[in-house]
Amino acid sequence: MSQFQPPFYQFNGHIQTIYPSLFRKVPVPYERERIELPDGDFLDLDWLKTGSKKLVIVTHGLEGDSTRHYVTGLLKLFSEHGFDGLGWNSRSCSGELNRLPRFYHHGDAEDLRYVLEYAIAEGGYEEVFLAGYSMGGSLTLRLLGEFPEKLPKEVSGAMVASVPLDIYSSVLELQKPGKTFYMNRFIKKLAVKIEAKSKLFPDHPHLKFEGYFDRIKNFEDFDGTYTAPLHGYKSAHDFYARASTKPLLKNIRVPVKIVQALNDPFLGQECLALPDDSPLNVELLMPKKGGHVGFMISGEPFSFTEQLALDFALKA
Repeated sequence: MSQFQPPFYQFNGHIQTIYPSLFRKVPVPYERERIELPDGDFLDLDWLKTGSKKLVIVTHGLEGDSTRHYVTGLLKLFSEHGFDGLGWNSRSCSGELNRLPRFYHHGDAEDLRYVLEYAIAEGGYEEVFLAGYSMGGSLTLRLLGEFPEKLPKEVSGAMVASVPLDIYSSVLELQKPGKTFYMNRFIKKLAVKIEAKSKLFPDHPHLKFEGYFDRIKNFEDFDGTYTAPLHGYKSAHDFYARASTKPLLKNIRVPVKIVQALNDPFLGQECLALPDDSPLNVELLMPKKGGHVGFMISGEPFSFTEQLALDFALKA
């Protein structure tokens, strides 16, 4: 199942990325729950419950949310096969700005850990499968590899896709001609939140918005100005080095599949290979096609990664 055929009209990696993002819709009947965090912030969780003791938790990508097609598609498929589903929203991604100056980022999986432990305690789940896309894949791998001894025993495995295993290589990839429109879209979306935060915290030294589009031309500018100082990193490059998950793969103890399309416009070459010290339980699949968080299959309602994740979860 390492290869598949996208719809004929999705003839390159850009269309395989953009078409699902714009046009694929998989509505699900979510039940929303807000939970309070120990630091005074909150997270919004969106549940798809079937009464199961098995749960799948899906983590969205940068500036995504629980309504993205790759989240709802996976949850719908799993719910049809006897799982409860949970799509959680990173801070400021649920439609309401979070309370603190900080946001979310690739290098902090503690919110995901809190969601996981909360779900197990509240729902009494006996088995939990994790899935994550793009930045959500980074968070999932970080959760598994950063402190493996702290991982709840109920976690049976994980599938992640389109993951910037080496963040800086993805940053450079998105600065290449023909790809900057992806980067610019992110920068404009992030600008809305920075502007709103600057009004909430007008005296905060790292939340100044004036002159944003003069100063912020790429991810290095954004991460150096906002991400790094807001979250305890010395610089953008310090953030890229410490937040990348590639060095953590060697610590992962549960079965994991990483799916990276060779035509993914977001991923540099460093994201398309595992380190030599990666364990046998971490497997890399590299289909030729799929784009970034696309992977639609001709004539099928569920994507390649969604079907792969279900098959893997049922065998885990």
